[in-house]
Amino acid sequence: MSANKSTAEVTALVEQHLPLVGYNVSEILHRVPPTVSRDELASAGALALVLAARGYDPSTNVPFARYATLRIKGALLDELRSMDWATRGARRRSRELEAATERLHAALGRTPTRGEIAETLGVQVAAVDEARADAERRVMSLDVPGTGIADTVRDSDRTPEEQVLAAERVHWLRAAVEELPDRLRAVIGGLYLEDRSIAEIATELGVTQSRVSQLRTEGLTLLRDGLNSAFDPDLVPVPERPDGVAERRRQAYYASIAARAALGATHLDSVPRQRDGVEQTADLVG
Repeated sequence: MSANKSTAEVTALVEQHLPLVGYNVSEILHRVPPTVSRDELASAGALALVLAARGYDPSTNVPFARYATLRIKGALLDELRSMDWATRGARRRSRELEAATERLHAALGRTPTRGEIAETLGVQVAAVDEARADAERRVMSLDVPGTGIADTVRDSDRTPEEQVLAAERVHWLRAAVEELPDRLRAVIGGLYLEDRSIAEIATELGVTQSRVSQLRTEGLTLLRDGLNSAFDPDLVPVPERPDGVAERRRQAYYASIAARAALGATHLDSVPRQRDGVEQTADLVG
C-alpha cells in the first residue's frame, strides 16, 4: 500500500467503484460461452480493484475510474486465459481430424481406422489419439445438463479472450469516434458510419474535397493514437513538445475516450449501420 494512503482511503475507493467490477464482468459474459463462471470473473475483478486502490497515485492526474477499469479488464482477460485450456493449435488439430475423417468416410464408405486417418494427415497414430482426446474434452466442457450446448455451439478461431478483446476495441472505438472534435467527427462519421461521399461532406462543411481528405487522415490518426493510449501505449508517438497546447489537447482527448468507454456509451448502439461502420473504421486505424 502507498505510504500516503490509509486503509480507510483504500476501502472508500473500493466501495465507491465496486460497480465497475459488475459492469465489466457483465460485458464479458455477453461475449463468451455460458460455461464461463461469473463468480470466478467477479473474484478476479474484485481483487484487481483492491490492488488498483492500493497502488493508485493521484499525482498522475489519471482518474481512478479509468485506472481501475484498465486493471479490472486486464485481470478478467487473465482469468479467461486460465479458463481457456484449448489452445488454438488444439482446435486446429481437431478440425483437421474431423475433416480427414469425413473425407475418408466418403471415399471408403465406412468409418476409417486410426491408422488410415494418421496416414492421410501424415502423422503418427498417437497424434490422432491426442487430437481425439482434445476434441472430446472440449465437447464435455460444453455439456451443461438440460441445455444441449454441445450440440449447438460451434468452435471459433478466436478464444474467449480474443473475442472480448475484439469487442472491447470496437466498444472503445465507438467512444473514440464520439469524442472527436466536431469537424473530424463529422468527416469520420459521415464517411464510415453513414456511407456519405466526400463531395457531400465537403459541401456540408463548406470546404474542398481535398480538405475533407486531409481531415479524414487527421481523424484516423487521432483515433489510432486514442485507441493505442488504452491498449498499446508504447505505440503512441512521443510528442515533440510534451507541454505544448496540441499535446494537452490530445491527452484530454485520450482521457475523454476512457471516461466515455467506462460509462458504456450505450446510446451509440442505436445509430443506423453503426456496427458495420465502426468495424470498418477499426480496420483502418488498427
